[in-house]
Amino acid sequence: MLVVTLALAAVGFALLVVALMTGSVVWAWGCIVVCVAGAVLLLVSALAGKKAAAVPGQPTSGVPGDRGPTRDADTAPGSDEGD
Repeated sequence: MLVVTLALAAVGFALLVVALMTGSVVWAWGCIVVCVAGAVLLLVSALAGKKAAAVPGQPTSGVPGDRGPTRDADTAPGSDEGD
């Protein structure tokens, strides 16, 4: 969704440039509509990401497949390291 938001921002900027060059209010309103749509999409994406991070049992490091620190074989209970 972030890519779509960035694309909408680029389209909005292009519409703004066209509106300034032509002096047309229609292009300016098009820029406003596209930018508001991008802002709403960014807000929805941020809220969905926050909700997904709050799910218990999911890794919080952001690395796919990372389940947290693992135990080394040398420090496992019952090893002879502490004797």
